[in-house]
This record gives sequence, C-alpha cells and structure tokens, in this order.
Amino acid sequence: MDRTSLHIAPKSLALEVVQFYTDLYMRRAFLSSVLPFNPDIILFLGDYFDGGDRLSDDEWQESLGRFRHIFNLNMIQKNSNIKVYYLSGNHDIGYSAFNSRKPEIIKRHEREFGARNFKVRIGEVDFIAIDAQTLDGHQRGDLTSSTWGFIKNTSKEISSTPRVLLTHIPLYRPDWTPCGSHRSSPIINQVNMLRSYHVDYALFFRYQNYVTKTSTNVLLDLIKPALVLSGHDHDQCTVTHTYNQGRATEHTLGTVSWQQGNLYPSFMLLSAKNSTVSDGKARDDDVYTDLCFLPMQTHIYIWYLSLFAMTLVIILLWPANEVRISRKLGNLMVPIRSVFKSLSNVVKEKNEDENCEYEEMWDAEGSMHLIKKTKKVSSTTVLNEGSSVERGNVVMRSKARKQTGLDVDGSSEDVSIHIGSARAQKSKARMMVRRLLRALRALMVIAAFNVPLYVLLVFKDWIDK
Repeated sequence: MDRTSLHIAPKSLALEVVQFYTDLYMRRAFLSSVLPFNPDIILFLGDYFDGGDRLSDDEWQESLGRFRHIFNLNMIQKNSNIKVYYLSGNHDIGYSAFNSRKPEIIKRHEREFGARNFKVRIGEVDFIAIDAQTLDGHQRGDLTSSTWGFIKNTSKEISSTPRVLLTHIPLYRPDWTPCGSHRSSPIINQVNMLRSYHVDYALFFRYQNYVTKTSTNVLLDLIKPALVLSGHDHDQCTVTHTYNQGRATEHTLGTVSWQQGNLYPSFMLLSAKNSTVSDGKARDDDVYTDLCFLPMQTHIYIWYLSLFAMTLVIILLWPANEVRISRKLGNLMVPIRSVFKSLSNVVKEKNEDENCEYEEMWDAEGSMHLIKKTKKVSSTTVLNEGSSVERGNVVMRSKARKQTGLDVDGSSEDVSIHIGSARAQKSKARMMVRRLLRALRALMVIAAFNVPLYVLLVFKDWIDK
C-alpha cells in the first residue's frame, strides 16, 4: 500500500493507519506462518509495491524499507541460509508501453531484486523465471527481445530435470476467467479485455490480465514445464494447459495481503524432489505443492467491533449497569462467607442483647435466674413522624392560603403535583448523569487494561527480531 493505492491524501493519518495495519498483517503472517517451516528457498512472484513504477526515488526507497521490514529480509540475509528470489510484477516495473520509455525504472528494480529473467536449480528441479510484462511487447524492443532471447537459450539446454515456469502474469486461458471475484465482474472483464488488446503508437501493451494465446503456446513449447506458478490475480486457482509435448498445471497464487480484494490471503508450500529422472520425462511427484490459507483479518476486526458494541450495551443498558465489582464478586465469595460464619453469629448474639432486657427471678429454693425479655417498642418516633407530617401539611396550607388565596384543598394538590414532577425530573437527570459517569468509569477501567496490552502485542510483532 502507498499513496497510489487509495484515494487518500499522501502523508495523511488515514493512509499511515492503512499502511501500518496492512504491513503488520503481512509481517505477522510471515513470521508466524512461513518462517516456522524453515524453508530453504523463498520465491516472491512480484507486485511488491502498489505503485512501484510511479513512485519517485525517495518514495520507492521508503516502500523498499517497509518491504524489507515486513518480510524480515535484513535478518534473513545476514543470519540465515535461506535464499530469496524475486520476480518482477506489473506494479513494480509496469507493462511494455511504460517501461520501454522509462528504462530507469527497470534499472532501479534490477539493482535491488536482481535480473528479471533467471534460472535456478532447486534439488533436481529447474525453476525458470521470466519477465512476463515484456513478453507481448514490440519484438524490436530491447526488453522484449532480451526476454525471448533468454527463453530460447534456455530451451536449447538439454536436461533431464523437470522444469517449473515462474511468471507474474498468468498464461492464456480460453474462457478468460480470472481466479477470484476481484476481477470476475462481467463489466471489469470486458474492460480489461479491451485494455489487453489496446495498443498505442509504439505497439506496446498498456495492460493485460493474461499472456496472449500466441505467446503462451510458444512459451510452453519452448520451456516444456511440468508446473507453472503465477500471481497477478490476487486470488488463488488452478488450471491445466495442454501443449505439443505434454500438459502443465498452473497454480495462480493469491496475495498475502488482506487489503487487495481477497478475503482469504494465502501462500504456497512447495517441495522439490532430489532424485534425477532417467528417461527425461517429468513425473507427477517431482514437485509437491500445498496451498496454505491465512486468517481472515476483516472478520477479526468485525468481531472486535461487535465486542466493543456489546460492551457499550452491557454498560449502559444492563440492569446492573453500575458495574460495581463488589456486587459481581459477591456470588464468588460464598465459600469465604461460610468460613467467617461463626464470627457473624457472635455479632448477631450481641445485637440481640441490645434489643432485650433481663429480669431477676427467684425460685422456691432461693436461687436467682435471669430471664430475657424483649424491650417494648416506643411509639414516640411514629407519633413524631405523624405530627411532623401534619405540621407540614398545615404549614403548606397556610402558606398556600396566604400566597394565592385559593381553596386550601385545590392549592395543596397543585403545589404537590408541581413539586413531585420537579423532583422526578431532577431524580431522572441525576440518575442519567450517574449512569453515564459509571459507564465512563467502566470504559476507562477496561481501556486501562486493554490498551497497554494491545500496544505491547502490536509492537512485539512490529519490532525487528
């Protein structure tokens, strides 16, 4: 992701957040899913930057630093025996209509990632990587002629080892059906097919979803691959190609990012055989492949938002929204209460003594006994309450009579209703304020625990290992 990815202002906070979480997902996936397999080789199939062919040198270097950090390439190159190979993608160097007029883009890419066309042997399997963006360019162009020259020279080499063809752009398919929903809209397909075959004044392609049919047939006949690996579509699928001397299975690999139109990011494990082939024919078990899917990040964030909404609802609307920990833990303290039950009984006996009085009684033998009797409840308090109420009514009526001169009964009813409604409104307002304050306090407690923990986990995954 960079300034060319979305309609967001460069250097804005929104773009920085999007870039950070995109990079963080890929870094977590690489460190926790790819590296634990202890691979001998890592193959990148292109499109490392979104606007690599449109970025300035400073912007390109900044994106390169992010790319190397995401996949821990500095550590791998210094402290590991893992070998890394890179293909060029259309978002890295552009198509033939662009890179033929700006050769500096090609030079910048090759300085960092190596040659665009190369061959490497892994075990007893030859991996042949080509720059698919230049295959269908003008035959007299330097980039196109160099790519086809490499392919022809490779085809002349006599070898009994099976071959795997690496290309960023997928090979031609009769139905022109993309792998996933990202490009499968009928309107998008029609537009892309028109753009595929639209040529400018120099007869260079500006855009293409697949290598043309002619180039595909020639490429398969010359290379004779047993397996083809491609990218570009952001989604994953498998097709079979038939050529003059055999068949080749093509795996189009999905993106490892979660913001490129694919809800199911993935990577592929590949195992190459170490045994040689005596008859010069490729076997089905020469190369093993296994597609591995990564977590669906969008579903994870949706779950986060759902939990946050549930938290707000519980805090604001739950009958026990006071969020008092003592009440919540009350049910858990039953065993503790049983331990101190004996102490509470002693306290109860003392309290009972305060409400009782003792009377001395002598029996016929002259022995004295204490008999407990309950104290008589005084009605003074009740009478005082009643008198206060009566006095209150009298005062209220007298005041009402002096102020308004109305009937005593009617004025008292109006005043009492007005006072009661005012008190009810104030009590409701106070209750809402208390509820909001308690909800805010609960959120602060939750945030005080979760935010530092979240920051620690984020930077744990983000810092260099």
